[in-house]
Amino acid sequence: MSRLYAALVHHPVLDKQGQEVATAVTNLDVHDLARLARTYGLGAAYIVTPVEAQRRLVRGILDHWLEGPGRKRVPARAEAMARLRVVPDVATARAEVAAAEGRAPKVWATAARDVPGVDVVPGWGAWSEARAAGDPGLLLFGTGHGLAPGLVASCDGLLPPIRAGGYNHLSVRAAIAIAFDRLVGERGPESPADPWALPAPPRV
Repeated sequence: MSRLYAALVHHPVLDKQGQEVATAVTNLDVHDLARLARTYGLGAAYIVTPVEAQRRLVRGILDHWLEGPGRKRVPARAEAMARLRVVPDVATARAEVAAAEGRAPKVWATAARDVPGVDVVPGWGAWSEARAAGDPGLLLFGTGHGLAPGLVASCDGLLPPIRAGGYNHLSVRAAIAIAFDRLVGERGPESPADPWALPAPPRV
């Protein structure tokens, strides 16, 4: 199993006014996160929401694809959905990763902009150096207007924003795809072996 995990966080995140809120889970995010987790060989991907009605919604989606008619209709999607978990908070996701791996993960936040008062890991290459000890990694992505600063400050590191120019307003699904590819994507035969990467599975 891969030693990289991810969580799409719906609380605590910020709204447009900078207030901490809980955002709504979207069906598209659920499907795309699962497909990205399977494509890049993650151990699991978590939907984090404290709202029981939202967790029930996700469980219903998973039941359709893992136990219901979706499993027979589109087996490849069922294979992707098997990577998905739904939990009430980041602490639960962290505990589940620790139980699966036998040691606590290093938790890394992501942000579309700089977070005041929080040290940023200087470049994506520092991620590789930090995992040399063999710790599993849990990567947090925020919905809404990003992860709450308090949550970011509690993490072991913060990856720098994805910047390719002056415009920086990616959807969270696009940001997750770019992050996964930078961290565990294929780099050709001369690339160093990645301890978190698995052989590339078939694309869904």
